[in-house]
Amino acid sequence: MTNRRERTTLFVLFGYTSCCMFPMKPIEFLGGSRRALAAFPAEARRTAGFQLDRIQRGLEPNDWKPFHSVGPGAIELRVRDSAGAFRVIYVAKFESTIFVLHAFQKKGRKTSILDVELARARYAEISRIHAA
Repeated sequence: MTNRRERTTLFVLFGYTSCCMFPMKPIEFLGGSRRALAAFPAEARRTAGFQLDRIQRGLEPNDWKPFHSVGPGAIELRVRDSAGAFRVIYVAKFESTIFVLHAFQKKGRKTSILDVELARARYAEISRIHAA
């Protein structure tokens, strides 16, 4: 008989959640978003990874808000730790995949125009692909 931990690992290997046996949505990182997320401090990276895992399982992240200026269905995942505020912008509205558009450290009260424009351009790219 296998122990509980081994069974959970098997479910993850086959792409199913261990709690409800629904397929997990894969995540696709666009542009340099994966490298940017990997550059977060350890605590922020761990929190962002945990929240992305929740999204893959069909659950809501703990701290988020819609990001309408990027596009319909774009969501800003908010991560705070001792090193500052970090953001992950993603889209989960497509049936097949969760797309991470951009990840960055927030420097001021308002999100930088460059960060918004980059996320908007990546959103337009995936919208064109899924419209075809």
